[in-house]
Amino acid sequence: MTDFSSAVFPVETMAVPGGQETIVRGGRHLFGSLVEGFAGVRRIGVLGWGPQGRAQALNLRDSLAGSGITVTVGLRPRSASAAAARAEGFTEEDGTLGDWLAVAADSDLVLLLVADAAVARHYPEIFAALRPGSTLGLSHGFLLGYLKETGDRFPDGVSVIAVCPKGMGDSVRRLYVQGARVNGAGINASFAVHADHDGRATDRALAWSIALGAPYTFRTTLRDEYLSDIVGERAILLGAVHGIVESLYTRARLAGADPVAAYRRSCENITGPIARAISADGLLGVRDALSGEGREVFDRAYAAGYRPARELIAEIYQEVADGTELRSVVLAGERLRSTPMTPISGSPMWSAAAEVHARRGAEAVPVDPFAAGVFVATMTAQVDLFAELGHPWSEIVNESIIEAVDSLLPYMHARDVAHMVDNCSTTARLGARRWGPRFQAVLEQIVFPAADGAGGGDPALVEAFLANPVHEALAAAAKLRPPVDIAVA
Repeated sequence: MTDFSSAVFPVETMAVPGGQETIVRGGRHLFGSLVEGFAGVRRIGVLGWGPQGRAQALNLRDSLAGSGITVTVGLRPRSASAAAARAEGFTEEDGTLGDWLAVAADSDLVLLLVADAAVARHYPEIFAALRPGSTLGLSHGFLLGYLKETGDRFPDGVSVIAVCPKGMGDSVRRLYVQGARVNGAGINASFAVHADHDGRATDRALAWSIALGAPYTFRTTLRDEYLSDIVGERAILLGAVHGIVESLYTRARLAGADPVAAYRRSCENITGPIARAISADGLLGVRDALSGEGREVFDRAYAAGYRPARELIAEIYQEVADGTELRSVVLAGERLRSTPMTPISGSPMWSAAAEVHARRGAEAVPVDPFAAGVFVATMTAQVDLFAELGHPWSEIVNESIIEAVDSLLPYMHARDVAHMVDNCSTTARLGARRWGPRFQAVLEQIVFPAADGAGGGDPALVEAFLANPVHEALAAAAKLRPPVDIAVA
């Protein structure tokens, strides 16, 4: 599944546990081949102006400047985003901004980047507008899952591809802009070819990914992408982070810490020093940097936390695979049009965020070994479940580790986890709000008592962690990482 070839872009192999995967390394030196990669495409229609829509429209326009390929934004009638798109230079006057159905009908490559609930409501109109021989592009496998639920299918005579950046839209844009100074800076992406009616779908997908600035692009399937992405949002990328920091904060407060100290041992630790340590040195590097006593604390927290996290993530995976999570998103889309979600930022711990942020730079915050053990256990549990279920290693390390530490956690560090949950996509927000409290309850009721008890968890789990093949896979992927960290204002 991971092997592919390209008539346009140089491919290479990356060694992973048990074999190798074919990838394409990105970079601006490849922009000169984009026209060839997009052969047959004269107009790209980007439908939607959410975080991904904005980022991808801007990146594609910049990458294709002077190429003769036009990037046009399509919005629904009376869209509140029209003014924002105009402010970025997309206008009705020059034909780069218009009604989404008209843009879909006029485009050779149509990127459907609207919210999932809107996709569920309006996909028949989009499908009807597509020209035979055109290509439909997705950045998420949600639509495949929804069509499975409804018994519908993609239109005949249309190629269907996906390019899925492994980071939030703002990261896709910010790192692309940084890539003007550091060649290859960007967000890794997976690609999938679901239907290929002209034999050019693979090169078209690779051109799309390279034009977005992806440092490296790997192959997956639309189904695998959908499963790993939705599960990841509900687990280590967002939902689990929410549950972990809330539970660690409460634990610290019960032990006598004041609100600022408790915040530093929970949210500040996970999103700051722990995330940076994983990004720089991998999962093993977090443990290796701890002292003898700190390492013992890490091991107890890891051993106590791994199995409960694995059980909960397996439950999430099952509910995504059987359509339960998808149906909840669609149902919520109807409900939320009249009753918006309440924010989670009213929790007591977030009152300490401003003071902690103000103190940054005055004193270093060391890695808290207990928080690190709990977090790494949860991350590794997701890795192991994905590996057991046959996901490719590039997808595993990107969806479970790289996207977290190089895209999402830096934003949470700048603005806190509550802000991230309250301002992400509806699909991710629903998942975080549903599963974050589940992780919190499991930690407080099962993991913490086990870590504090006489047994402290199964030490064999730590030995399995030390020998885990994820370390080899992550080290291989890290070699493709550009030497730049995302700049978060």
